[in-house]
Amino acid sequence: MTQTDHPIDTPPRAPSPVHRFGTLAVHAGSPHDPSTGAVIEPISLSTTFAQTAVGKPVGIYEYSRSSNPNRDNFEKAVAAIEHAKYALAFSSGSATTAIILQSLASGSHVISVSDVYGGTHRYFTQVAKAHGVNVTFTPEIEVDISKYIKPETKLVWIESPSNPTLRLVDIRAVASVAHQHGIMVVVDNTFLSPYVQNPLDHGADIVVHSVTKYINGHSDVVMGVAAFNSDSMKERLSFLQNAIGAVPSAFDSWLAHRGLKTLHLRAREATVNATAVAHALEASPHVTAVNYPGLDSHPHRKIALKQHRNGMGGGMVSFRIKGGHEAAERFCQYTSLFTLAESLGGIESLVEVPSSMTHAGIPKEQREAVGVFDDLVRVSCGIEDAEDLKADVLQALEKAVVWPKITNGINGLSTNGA
Repeated sequence: MTQTDHPIDTPPRAPSPVHRFGTLAVHAGSPHDPSTGAVIEPISLSTTFAQTAVGKPVGIYEYSRSSNPNRDNFEKAVAAIEHAKYALAFSSGSATTAIILQSLASGSHVISVSDVYGGTHRYFTQVAKAHGVNVTFTPEIEVDISKYIKPETKLVWIESPSNPTLRLVDIRAVASVAHQHGIMVVVDNTFLSPYVQNPLDHGADIVVHSVTKYINGHSDVVMGVAAFNSDSMKERLSFLQNAIGAVPSAFDSWLAHRGLKTLHLRAREATVNATAVAHALEASPHVTAVNYPGLDSHPHRKIALKQHRNGMGGGMVSFRIKGGHEAAERFCQYTSLFTLAESLGGIESLVEVPSSMTHAGIPKEQREAVGVFDDLVRVSCGIEDAEDLKADVLQALEKAVVWPKITNGINGLSTNGA
């Protein structure tokens, strides 16, 4: 029999809420191709779509900036794993931040946690202000939120964990106060991914990600996404997505969707690795402090147990090294498996010094007020073997902290004979 005799059966594959994360990751937004039966969607590179008559496109697509099959499917997948009704993808995480702030009227006020990603801080302080949106930063948002709320406050911005000090915020506690005043709560969930934490389940109104990090997970896509449940927000943000045009390409959307399908596997392994590295750092005499939500010593461990899947700590660790900024730089030079580079959340492990790299644009006194000292090192654990990563960290610590002391001691020996 021919394909025409028996057309390929392609029922809708939108998973029901009873499906668990791995099933959603693999199947959400992933219909079989109706003409070929391909189980992996084709890449739709066309920028425009034919119309049968004026104003009557063949299908639902007209122009790729407005919508594209690959972007639509990726957005459906993100919505599913973030327990959201809608998701919208943008050309970068920074573009996602900009679109949300752009949706606020001039004269609006925002309350933000202090230790945010450097690019977010840059946007809040240098760009948002230019279009009439003012931001107040606070290191203790659960305690301070009521004090900072004004009649013009429209939004609260949270990173949990924060970048790079990995402080946690009780999302429900902040949302409860904010919602009493009709204020939206946005949570940047980039550091954990939807597998470890779903902020909408804890009262947030919007969850945002730099897709570049864990969702894509392969260090080959720059993209952002916002997920939410409000119909009116969908109308507003969709308008801005199209009007401003900061949209990802079809190919990037396809790549990010492919990466999303293994997110649960990668996030689990990254947590295993980061936990091993954090314990090794905590036991080292060359380290003065370790920031990792998976450790019992973390000051917000109770929040992690409440908000994170199985109390997971995620794949990010930061620590203060003995020997100051010079030791921090040496550590990054001596690692062999951890690559010295910005970004995070990929399959490979990375290391950086925030004060000189990702957060260099924030004035020193502001950085140090929230714990971003010159001796702070941030590591992103990939999916290599945990024992290899732990050994790499320990040997780099030894070389960065102990070797200079030995060298200085030798250089300081007297050369006078008896």
